[in-house]
Amino acid sequence: MEVNSSTKYFAELVGTFSLVLFGCGAAVVSGVSQTGPAGIGLLGIAFAFGLAVVAMAYAIGGISGCHINPAITIAMLTAGKIKAGDAVGYIIAQFIGATLGAAVLYAIQKGLPGWAPGPWALGSNGWGEGYLAGYGTSAAFIAEAVLTFLFLFVIFGTTSKWGNGTMAGLAIGITLVLIHLVAIPITGTSVNPARSFGPAVFAGGRALEQLWLFIVAPIVGGVAAAIVWRVLEKK
Repeated sequence: MEVNSSTKYFAELVGTFSLVLFGCGAAVVSGVSQTGPAGIGLLGIAFAFGLAVVAMAYAIGGISGCHINPAITIAMLTAGKIKAGDAVGYIIAQFIGATLGAAVLYAIQKGLPGWAPGPWALGSNGWGEGYLAGYGTSAAFIAEAVLTFLFLFVIFGTTSKWGNGTMAGLAIGITLVLIHLVAIPITGTSVNPARSFGPAVFAGGRALEQLWLFIVAPIVGGVAAAIVWRVLEKK
């Protein structure tokens, strides 16, 4: 049965909302501070993001394909797997969903006595002095671009004619867990412009100043993966 565009957009909004609330919520409420691991730690945060994707993949995958990530949508557009009009609708819905997710997390955190937002509040992505391990700009860009490339390569592979569609959601979620295990100390792990945008809107300051990298690098990685996959499909 054909799903109308507005239903797809709403699914993408809810999916991205859930990713930010579950993933960033785990990091902020029980996971990791700006000075080092605490609570559930790096592994717990990685699984929170990965499991959020698994849950949403099986919840809305049949409706919208569960992109919940502008880098994925742009990569799919590059690969010719989505129409331009739908891609624009998806991306707008993703940014709205991420912002709403961050808004709910912000409202929750305001209920914590003594809480005040820091320079990278609400699980915002960043790099440099004062952010987790203090990696530099080039390391942050390389990590985000390359890991997004690998993320999209897995997505294209598992959802292709050669992949196992019934296991795609699980494979994609596990890949996101692995990505977080590598990238959390470097950038907090984005590979998703919307996921970075939502928290940065409320954190302001350094998070907003550094947002450009978490928009550009994932898109570069995603488009590169789409180009490589198109070449492979033609062989």
